[in-house]
Amino acid sequence: MDKPKIVYEDENFVGISKPAGMLVHPYRANGKWQMANGEETLSSWLLKKYPGMKTVGDDPEMRPGIVHRLDRETSGIMLAVRNQKYFDYFKSLFKERQIKKTYLALVSGEPKEKHGVIDKPIGIKNGTVKRSIHSGKMAKTAVTEYKVLKTFIFGGVPFSLLEVFPKTGRTHQIRVHLASIGHPIVGDPLYGGKKNAGLAKRLMLHAYSLEFSLPNGSRLRLEAEPGEDLRVFDS
Repeated sequence: MDKPKIVYEDENFVGISKPAGMLVHPYRANGKWQMANGEETLSSWLLKKYPGMKTVGDDPEMRPGIVHRLDRETSGIMLAVRNQKYFDYFKSLFKERQIKKTYLALVSGEPKEKHGVIDKPIGIKNGTVKRSIHSGKMAKTAVTEYKVLKTFIFGGVPFSLLEVFPKTGRTHQIRVHLASIGHPIVGDPLYGGKKNAGLAKRLMLHAYSLEFSLPNGSRLRLEAEPGEDLRVFDS
């Protein structure tokens, strides 16, 4: 697995390109924090570089400096915060949906609409960890906008590269929403089925950019270039 890369750094926060396959922080199971086979997480990697983060956050013991997250399987840009003042600031921006998030997703098939908005509440599927638009259990509003960048045929099968703009931040939101319109993300075993999962070595979803305002009013856009496995389709 690749190592994270620092793409932006100042005295208040850093921008990191997280590799696919890396957990952001330990996960909860049976009410307790768990590590997967003692592997390095993004938060433990960050602490080695920025020890001062150990007191920052709403649960600094387990998520030091972490104000948002990406799924283990998703690569791309993340923020990590170096002091509590900026942690509170960014937490407010995320809560108020003041951060523009842009993703790249390789999906099966060709959407009928070249530009669309998926507005479907997402809940937890009974008896599983999966999310679903058909579940009423803890369902919350979820909105995802997408734009088709290109379509192509590979092995006689159509695929599309999408630019995706999640307007809310629900767990697995992009994965659930794209699967709900019949175009699951390539390499997604949870929402795309076994055949779709076998089309790639990993989930073909990448968090490309975050754009937001700083306290002084200036705008900043942070980007993480996708890996070669996605760049080949984005050329």
